[in-house]
Amino acid sequence: MSNSNFTRRGVLKTGAIAGAGLTLPTYLRAQDSGFTNAPTGDTVTLGFNVPQSGPYADEGADELRAYELAVEHLNGGGDGGMLNTFSSKALDGTGIMGKRVEYVTGDTQTKSDAARASARSMIEKDGAVMITGGSSSGVAVAVQALCQEAGVIFMAGLTHSNDTTGKDRKANGFRHFFNSYMSGAALAPVLSNAYGTDRKAYHLTADYNWGYTTEEAVRSSTEAMGWETVNAVKTPLTQTDFSSYIAPVLNSGADVLVLNHYGGNMVNSLTNAVQFGLRDAQANGKNFEIVVPLYSRLMASGAGANVKGIYGSTNWHWSLQDEGSQAFVRSFGEKYGFPPSQAAHTCYVQTLLYADAVTRAGSFAPCAVAEALEDFEFDGLGNGPTLYRAEDHQCFKDVLVVRGKENPQSEFDLLEVVEVTPVEQVTYAPDHPQMGGADATLGSCNNGA
Repeated sequence: MSNSNFTRRGVLKTGAIAGAGLTLPTYLRAQDSGFTNAPTGDTVTLGFNVPQSGPYADEGADELRAYELAVEHLNGGGDGGMLNTFSSKALDGTGIMGKRVEYVTGDTQTKSDAARASARSMIEKDGAVMITGGSSSGVAVAVQALCQEAGVIFMAGLTHSNDTTGKDRKANGFRHFFNSYMSGAALAPVLSNAYGTDRKAYHLTADYNWGYTTEEAVRSSTEAMGWETVNAVKTPLTQTDFSSYIAPVLNSGADVLVLNHYGGNMVNSLTNAVQFGLRDAQANGKNFEIVVPLYSRLMASGAGANVKGIYGSTNWHWSLQDEGSQAFVRSFGEKYGFPPSQAAHTCYVQTLLYADAVTRAGSFAPCAVAEALEDFEFDGLGNGPTLYRAEDHQCFKDVLVVRGKENPQSEFDLLEVVEVTPVEQVTYAPDHPQMGGADATLGSCNNGA
């Protein structure tokens, strides 16, 4: 790090504090308890780092709602939610190992530098023993690296890029959310059945790591079944009007537009595509189609009727009828008045998984928590049987393919699940080329002391 007052692990140097005539705060005296920010009182602090501004702010707001609900349930409040359906019975509503859960928040602004700064502040000033959150893979990769250096666990929120548990995987980082490869593997057969194998695709791709890996995954899967990619154009994350990017599509020879966009970017680009008549156009003797590889309820709500009939994939959906999903939907709905998004779901689940791992390990020490999470198999949290794979800290579970509903029954009833892709179809080797190949390794766990 550039600041000479920080060690490689992101903890203030004792000498820097002493030189200033100050006493090193308890939560930074990692050597006293063997790991960074070891809880010493009757509370434990978690850091919730979400986009409260920027293009993914809607996702961030729902993530924060879910985190607050998870803390309430961990501390014995409310109806307990998924604590009642979780296959592990280690959590009992008395906090984490008897310590009441408290939390601090930060605004990532959907910017890597801002996210690292807020995470660092929560670790160094607030004593957060775990950091979680984010709705951008660029943010997730940056904060995960910081947590690795600082010696705290990072429980990734919504991050879909292959890189998070691929080439940029870290021993202190864990991801519950699915990834780009899984979306491509799940979508390709459904798109083939719906639109045929003789298609020409035009990709518009958000210009950061999530966009790149999603484009690569969808291109790889669709080209393998016969589609041709005629063009792929990168768009700035800050773009709000995509008209100049949509106009050339009509004369490109393409008959499918793939929007590798998320959040407000997807809402705006899809709206512009509809305004330019793509939904009603024909090309190559076929109806023009649009595909959104990564969907969310919040995006569907923002785009409204424009999502009708459009395919995509999602990590979870509030309409699922399993016991865990319905318990979470009920708790969230009673507290906030509307159903949760997939971002809310994964953040709630990650908080419970962290608390459970600490409890099963009998320690907040990052390496003990990591060991408890590695190859942990669980159920009852809304995605069916799930494995936290040890080799890359990626969760493996079934993937949902969804489509915009033609006749929604409410403002929240905008997507329908058309395929539950079995986990076997979306599983890959830890050294898969899209994940960084043989050079991608976790490295060593860091307790920070």
